Amino acid sequence: MGLYTKLPEDIQEVDVIVAGGGSAGCILAGRLAAADPNLSILLIEGGKDNYNVPSVIHPALFTQNLIPDTGRAIFHQANKAEELAGREVIVPTGGTLGGGSSINFMLYTRAQRSDYDSWKTPGWSADELWPFLKKLETYHGEGDAKHHGQRGPVHISNAGYVGSSVDEIFASAAAIGRPRVNDLQNLEDCNGFSVWLRTVSPEGRRQDTAHCYVHPLLQDGKHANLHVLVENQVVRVLFDDDTRASGVEFMPNPAHQLQPFSSSPKRTVRARKMVVVSAGAMGSPQILEMSGIGNPVILERAGVKTVVNLPGVGENYQDHHLIMTPYKVATDDTLDEIWSGGIKGEDLVAQNHKILGWNGTDVCSKLRPSDANVAALGAAFQAAWDRDYAKNPNKPLMFTGVLQGYTSDPTTSAPGRFFTIGNFSMYPYSRGHVHITSPQLTSPPDFRVGYFTDADDIDIKMLIWAYKHSRELARRMSFFRGEHAPAHPVFPPGSRAALVADLSGPLWKDDRSEVQDLEYDVVDDKAIEEWLRRTVQTTWHSLGTNKMAPRGEGGVVDAALNVYGTRGLKVVDLSIAPENVGGNTNNTAMMIGEKGADLVARELGVVVSDGPLVEEIGSCN
Repeated sequence: MGLYTKLPEDIQEVDVIVAGGGSAGCILAGRLAAADPNLSILLIEGGKDNYNVPSVIHPALFTQNLIPDTGRAIFHQANKAEELAGREVIVPTGGTLGGGSSINFMLYTRAQRSDYDSWKTPGWSADELWPFLKKLETYHGEGDAKHHGQRGPVHISNAGYVGSSVDEIFASAAAIGRPRVNDLQNLEDCNGFSVWLRTVSPEGRRQDTAHCYVHPLLQDGKHANLHVLVENQVVRVLFDDDTRASGVEFMPNPAHQLQPFSSSPKRTVRARKMVVVSAGAMGSPQILEMSGIGNPVILERAGVKTVVNLPGVGENYQDHHLIMTPYKVATDDTLDEIWSGGIKGEDLVAQNHKILGWNGTDVCSKLRPSDANVAALGAAFQAAWDRDYAKNPNKPLMFTGVLQGYTSDPTTSAPGRFFTIGNFSMYPYSRGHVHITSPQLTSPPDFRVGYFTDADDIDIKMLIWAYKHSRELARRMSFFRGEHAPAHPVFPPGSRAALVADLSGPLWKDDRSEVQDLEYDVVDDKAIEEWLRRTVQTTWHSLGTNKMAPRGEGGVVDAALNVYGTRGLKVVDLSIAPENVGGNTNNTAMMIGEKGADLVARELGVVVSDGPLVEEIGSCN
């Protein structure tokens, strides 16, 4: 098969080079290779191959990919931030073939209609993107069939394993006035809880884009036109005298070299038709800046000659701001024993146990606060709400999900059984940046996450509301046995919002309605704020650093994903998203891969049918 860790010497030139084999890059390369056997494609990925790696293909083992020694994630250290209690936040990204789709939580979450419409770009409205959202999937869940795909490579299901706590979670949600919604992935509905499917096949295998779009072509013996180079990093794009992308310079990734390599290991490969950068919101701006595309002041400071003056590169960094709050539970139906090593993953694999297809999350939500909640957060929050949310019921404020287990900070972990409520704000106002600091790939970037830097602390107020709301959800569950104190705010003595110690039973005797909402005063709110600054973390949802917008508005790419000021160079990944989306971002990344593949194919004259690119190319069941 055409997968290498060292590019064969006879491959000196191809038609299309794809720099980055993540969620979007694998789709792009696979679709193009399948569309035309005469079109040669080279996909270059800095991480290792992921083919049939147990922790990749078995959902319940996904936390193993977060261990640095596995080499399947890249851990980006941000600048010290005073607004985050002086922390240097770590933001992981996918570091293997398939990128984030190979190591993430596998939550199937589409954006909202208003998200794509807010991008204000021809060809990228929600109605225009529907074909690509449906094209990528084979859907096995509830909801109107017209909203979902039935023949795509990526299967969406519950893998045949659902935890026993689903009904209890819905009952608790109903007790705080939150309805059950049939399908929160139709781009329209929000403000309720729903059964949450995952990018997992009915047989229980993760549906990452490498296994769904690339490996089938490498295995079938019919696609000699697809070449995949792993464990190598693209350093920069090469240009001819007319600023046309003519190839790339690449080198072995030192993170995956067992022995020292030459001091000058760089090689080049030429592209006859196009170079596509698809290294994600962290990697793609680095490649562009290393290629001389960016803000001349930043490039000069880094020692790189300016080729194209494009100040938007590396700006507009966005993420979703995440808090994870664990609670003690009286149920055995969690993944704690697997994640703690009490049950060995290899034993479950040997048994072909159904629990391997579970990610521990069956119920999630997209939520909006009530009018009273909004008013309680102050005049500045009210003004932001009135401007950006009040007249748009399609736009949720918060994602809330229930995870049956505890995966958070190991310094606060403890033996026992837990469920964790995760909250992330869908549309933070804060922005950051990521820029190179030298012409060497090994030099740390100037990376500012920007969390909690917005005016009037609106982003903090969002999460204060979310924390309070999720505690009320937790306290009404029959198996709730108290908060796990090390991972919650420290409230002052005598607080009416004090944490609950170990309980022998639920907080209610006959009915959940007996549970009264907690009361918080300004001192309690300050305690929550201090805790948020110490603990808020990434949701692994980095985007926006090469945004699709007019050049005069800080844009880096146009509606066809062409990099301004160049020819034959596109960016296809989450870095092109100009504004955030209301949900987990991997589905949007995959949609961008499908849309980008269609744009490239049309430009190269590849025959397409029905708008999307080609017939489905197999699945990764």
